[in-house]
Amino acid sequence: MKMRKPLLLAVGFALILSTVLAGCGGSKSADQGKTLIYGRGADSNKLDPSLVTDGESLRVTENVMETLVDYKKDSMEVTSGLAEKWETSEDGKTWTFHLRKGVKFHDGTDFNAEAVVFNFERWMNREMLPSKKDDFIYYGSMFGGYKKEKGHVVDSVKAVDEHTVEFKLKEPQGPFLQNLAMSPFGIASPKAVKKDPAEFAKHPVGTGPFKFENWKKGDTITVVKNEDYWQKGLPKLDKIIFKSIPDNSARLTALQSGDIDVMDGLNPEDAKRVKSDEKLQLYKRPPNNVGYLAFNMDKKPFDNQKVRQAIYHAVNKEGLIKSFYAGLAEPAKNPMPPSLWGFNDDIQDYEYDLKKAKKLLKEAGYEKGFEVEFWAMPEPRPYIPDGKKIAEYIQADLNKIGIKSKIASPEWTTYLEETQHGEHEMALLGWTGDNGDPDNFLYVLLDKDNTRIPAQNSAFYKSDELHDVLIKAQRETDQGKREKLYKEAQEIIHKDVPWVPLVYAQPPLAGQSYVKGYSPHPKGSESLAELDIQK
Repeated sequence: MKMRKPLLLAVGFALILSTVLAGCGGSKSADQGKTLIYGRGADSNKLDPSLVTDGESLRVTENVMETLVDYKKDSMEVTSGLAEKWETSEDGKTWTFHLRKGVKFHDGTDFNAEAVVFNFERWMNREMLPSKKDDFIYYGSMFGGYKKEKGHVVDSVKAVDEHTVEFKLKEPQGPFLQNLAMSPFGIASPKAVKKDPAEFAKHPVGTGPFKFENWKKGDTITVVKNEDYWQKGLPKLDKIIFKSIPDNSARLTALQSGDIDVMDGLNPEDAKRVKSDEKLQLYKRPPNNVGYLAFNMDKKPFDNQKVRQAIYHAVNKEGLIKSFYAGLAEPAKNPMPPSLWGFNDDIQDYEYDLKKAKKLLKEAGYEKGFEVEFWAMPEPRPYIPDGKKIAEYIQADLNKIGIKSKIASPEWTTYLEETQHGEHEMALLGWTGDNGDPDNFLYVLLDKDNTRIPAQNSAFYKSDELHDVLIKAQRETDQGKREKLYKEAQEIIHKDVPWVPLVYAQPPLAGQSYVKGYSPHPKGSESLAELDIQK
């Protein structure tokens, strides 16, 4: 009994000390040191970036894994990454990259030319997939398929010496360098991948500023400071916790109460509220996206062009933007945003006109309309802040022309997988540009090459005319000539109507006033190595 009082005092002192130490970090729930909690709308799908297309996966992995080349902090201009410098041959078919020396993977193994070769050989060989359900989906989309396939652009990847890698291309590829900088091509530790490819997707190992620590499914992913990071003085944080809070309003409440430090997916109508709060700061991600309504053209009645045109005329984009975007979006008319070079501004959008819509349905043989299952994303996205409400708004428009839609909203991972497998009839989707090149929107999302399962082209739109133009644009290295080809491609797409392009959004984000150095990148996610907490 005599020992109890000193023990209570010691415990009390320890609790006070731990509280003070926690206060040195970010939010109320932070651990010792500089810990930042990043609130987001959905969990990641997988943590092997080569196997995913969702931004929530790439948001984490690009802080763990790095690419050969990178983008500048505030633009899509290519700069050095794991390669310090590079050169290309006059014909554009040979690229040589000179790698940084002394860089190590988080498991202590060396980053070198052989590691780069291993990663590219893995991505171009589908036999190396962890399971039959997986695909190196971005690789196939960006490099014309896979090894031994007709359209595959990469002929060989060779280690010239320990720190030099040579790429041989079958044809020049205009966006080749831009493609290499994309997050899905983060270089993984060969040792970690070989040990267990399936486990790697749950426990990534790269060279990045942060090392993976743990993943509590549906809740948090934690990464910690890489003490041996090659960029001296970085990262500035000791730990980042990516916290899933699906509801945008609940996420803002968590920010206001100090439970998180940064949030994306801010409701556009809450932007003014955040801006007027001296304890918070408002960020706006540079617009580089499109939100759209995709028709599955493999299913009736969406194989009928007049049906697709009718629905296009029935969607009131101006009203939708007024209702859900608070001025932080503009109506879309092309499948790529106006911030991108090659945007065809001469195209005249299909106007909102219910009479025209009904007339087209009648001509298509659907005077009395039809029933359709309409998929709405269950999680907030930068271009679709509230999928269910936006779907309900469009549902009301369609009802006016006799189209009865039933809204379905499977959980997020299922939504992604099943739209890529063509299970939908009509679905809300969107895209944030990865690399600053029109190819990343037009070829990736709408070329017939990308209707193979799992498909990036969720409209399952197959146009030989468009394909020929897009391949010419890929193989051209003169940007002026490429620009003309992409404008021609947008005219073809506008005529065929595989989508209703809905909005180009400027996504708002918010953070605590003590968060310093956060700069949202146009591509939709960013390295957080330079982000700091200063109270």
